[in-house]
Amino acid sequence: MIHFIYFCPLVLMVKRMNTTRELPKITTHVLQEMKQKGEKIAMLTGYDFSMARLLDEARIDVILVGDSASNVMAGHKTTLPITLDQMIYHASSVMRAVDRALVVVDLPFGAYQGNSKEALNSAIRIMKESGANAIKLEGGQEIVESIDRILSAGIPVLGHLGLTPQSINKFGTYVVRATEEKEAEKLKSDAKILEKAGCFGIVLEKIPAQLAGEVTRSISIPTIGIGAGSEVDGQVLVLHDMLGINQDFSPRFLRRYANLHDEIIRAFEGYIDDVKSVNFPNHKEQY
Repeated sequence: MIHFIYFCPLVLMVKRMNTTRELPKITTHVLQEMKQKGEKIAMLTGYDFSMARLLDEARIDVILVGDSASNVMAGHKTTLPITLDQMIYHASSVMRAVDRALVVVDLPFGAYQGNSKEALNSAIRIMKESGANAIKLEGGQEIVESIDRILSAGIPVLGHLGLTPQSINKFGTYVVRATEEKEAEKLKSDAKILEKAGCFGIVLEKIPAQLAGEVTRSISIPTIGIGAGSEVDGQVLVLHDMLGINQDFSPRFLRRYANLHDEIIRAFEGYIDDVKSVNFPNHKEQY
């Protein structure tokens, strides 16, 4: 009986893991095929082993180890404070959990801007020390030299245009980007530049849906939208936002698929009540 109690959950866990491993590994080539077939790409952020294991088990296509960890994991107001070492730590935790998903890691602020050699060194560190599959950078023409260097080392690059959170101090606001013709034209030009440079895809953040559709149709590589409408090739959300853990962020584009904030508070309160009333542990929960 003792063996049965401990064996069954183990068998179920192994069965789930084997099911995930039987699925084809998502690669940049697979994402390209998905665009060509019109199959949408599902991406979510992930920062730790436990959540990444659940994401992979749910068959997410791409996990983005985002610099949003600065906000949701460390409590900073912006993405700027997170370091390269911290990004490698989060990426390594995610990689230990994943069998199927493509794992992309953000290069943090200060790790690539203005110095293409430093950008290459930062990207190499992430790939070597975490085992990640690709990296992501924010920007267009102004960072193409860094992208060229990184790609020359065989490291896949995901671009990021539109609202670029690492540039918050330049713009001073998180409002929708590229609503004016001049900025929209630059975004379309930058998308072509990133495609030509060799990026395997581009994240389009918080731009008009019509513009995102135009960009998506004008390039051969996949586009992943966040607040960019439905005419892109895929979608990405921050995990803590879509699970309802973070209640302080409610933009129009965010859909909450759960309300874990309330669920977790209820669980904590139940535990506290049971401890205070000596209802936990009961006689079945002790040795």
